[in-house]
Parts: sequence; C-alpha cells; structure tokens
Amino acid sequence: MPAYSAPPGERPDAVTDTEHWFVKHGLPYFVPAERTAARDALRPRRTVPLVVGVGLAAVALAVLLAWLLEDFTVGPAALTFVGLAAGLAYAVTALRARPIVTWSAQRTLGSLRQLLPTVTRALPLLIVFITFLFINAEVWHVSSYLDGGVLWLVVLLFLGMGIGFFLVRLPEEIDRADDELDDARIVTVTGDTPVAAEAARLAERRPGALTKEIVISRFERVNLTVALVVIQLSQVLLVALTLLIFLMVFGIIAMQKEVVEVWIDGQETTTFPGLDNLSVELFQVSVFLSAFSALYISVTAATDDTYRSQFFSDVMREMERAIAVRAAYNAVRLDRGDVLEDDPAATPVEPLGRSAGPAAPDADPTMPLKSVPEERDRP
Repeated sequence: MPAYSAPPGERPDAVTDTEHWFVKHGLPYFVPAERTAARDALRPRRTVPLVVGVGLAAVALAVLLAWLLEDFTVGPAALTFVGLAAGLAYAVTALRARPIVTWSAQRTLGSLRQLLPTVTRALPLLIVFITFLFINAEVWHVSSYLDGGVLWLVVLLFLGMGIGFFLVRLPEEIDRADDELDDARIVTVTGDTPVAAEAARLAERRPGALTKEIVISRFERVNLTVALVVIQLSQVLLVALTLLIFLMVFGIIAMQKEVVEVWIDGQETTTFPGLDNLSVELFQVSVFLSAFSALYISVTAATDDTYRSQFFSDVMREMERAIAVRAAYNAVRLDRGDVLEDDPAATPVEPLGRSAGPAAPDADPTMPLKSVPEERDRP
C-alpha cells in the first residue's frame, strides 16, 4: 500500500492528516469532531421527536398499503422497512456514519474476486444441503404460503439473527486485535500512514507512550463494530445473492410447472408470459432458502475457525492497524499538549470540511470550554 500523502493544497500535519485518514478508512468516530457531533445527535431532545414522527409516518404508510392492496400482511413489513430506512438515513447524516458505509462498500466490492473461492472452499456442504431442500415438496409448500410481507418479515428475521451473532462475536475479535501491540509493533503497523514519523519519534523518545493509548473508547468501539458488521454482512449477502441466482436458474431448468403445482396443493402457479417455469413460487422458495443460507453463513462465520479464517483474516489486519494508528494519533496529541475530547473539559474540535468560526448559537451550554495550552512539560 502506498504511503499516505496530504490532500492537495493543504500543509502536511500529522494530526490533521491522520483525521482525514480515519474518515477515508471508515473510522469517523476516531476523529474528535465527528465523535462530538454523533454524541450530540444521540441526545433525547433530537432523537425522541424523530422516533415519534417516523413511527407515526410508518404506521400511516403501513395502514394505507394494507388498505390499497387488501393484504394486511404487508403492514408489518412496511412498518419495519420504514423504520430501518429512517434509522439508516439518520445514521448516515446526523450520526456521521457515511464514511463507514462508503468504506465498507468499497472494501466489499474490492473483495469480489474472493467470492468464488469463498463459495467453493468454505460452503460446499451448504450448497449440497440447500439444493436438496430445493427439490423438497414441503419447502415449496411452506414457501408458497408466505405471501405479501410475510416472506420479507422472515427474511428480516433471519437477517436480524445473523447480525446478532456478529454483534456477539465481534467484540471478542476487537479485544484480541490489540493483544500483540507494543511500541515496536505500532511503529511497524503505522508505517504507511500519516502518523508514521511522529509514532517513530515518540517510540524512541518516550518508550511506552504509544501503548498507553491502545485502549479504545466506547464510540470508537462502536465504529469498529459497525464497520466490521457491514463488511461481514455484505460478504454474506453476496454469497446469498449468488445462491439465489443459482436456485432461480436451476429452478427454471429443472422445475416443471406441473410438478410445482402438485407440490403446492394443486394451486395454479403465477408465471411470466412465455416462461412457464419462471414463477412467483420459484422466486419465493429461492428467497426463503437464500435467506436461510445467509443466517447459516453468519452463524458459522462467527463461530467456526475455518469459516472465520475465510471471512475475518484480512479484516483483522486492518482492525489492528486502525487501533495502532489511533494509539499513535492520541499519543501525538497528548505530546503536543492537546486535551483529549473524552475529558469533560475538552474543547470541541471543528468537524472536517468546515471552517473554524464562532460557536453556533444553539451549542450545548452545559459543556465547559477549556483553552488548550501551547506547550506541555516534557520529561
């Protein structure tokens, strides 16, 4: 990986450049300004009105869709979808999570070349098992009755359970990432980052200053966890999408309309003109089995060492580097006399991309401000 260079037109500065590096690598909550903005966006005076408004809008939309479609099963699905969409939009904007989503998407697209090896080496038994279920009459019978929003509620249930397994497992991976970090390791890992020179200087002049800042804060832990969940979930969904396409193609070739109608209690299938084997029932059973496969992959990737080596190895190296850069960044700030923002008396830092200026009129008056000393006594 090439060494980091400052953005065009800006004077190189280790702290500022490292903050840009954090944002570029999906770690906005490692930047004091972004963390302050996210903390403010989570205050009840902002979240409670939003939750109430979104809840009322979601209920109204769900009732309207159920009435228009004369199918009340779409109500819960619409309610859940609106809630998730609103939560994602608020996270991307007010909670400053856009860099996390952008970096995770780029990271996932960059690993597409590893998709086929992952499917062929880590999931052979799953593919055989799912193919066997696909030609099972009971599965078609159950899936054909998952009309309207019920099918999507099942998909969301599987998705939520998969995320839950990741959330249980990933904190252990984060705790493990800093086990082998010492001053020498931090200097090595941060070699291609904007804080490399300062980290090497501190390690030589003040041994132990870097490792003292290894422990990450709550918001930084949340940032790492969310980034890892998005990456792992994206990989799981790519595998599930691949399996969905396979099942659809296999169904079009092998599943005759007459056989499917027998499996769904003699009901007539809903097909597309000219494609008798491409039916709504085929899509339903393919989605159901793909969602089940995504849950299986999530559970296995979080618990089995073989699967974890396929899904976590590269990400764990990036996580170690993020924690090392963060430790060096905080050590440099302390060395130059900055007060870290986790101190209640810290001065909020202006967010990236904004020019410094007077405090906004509606700034929180409860946060005391403290001037940053120009120099600090050094041993």
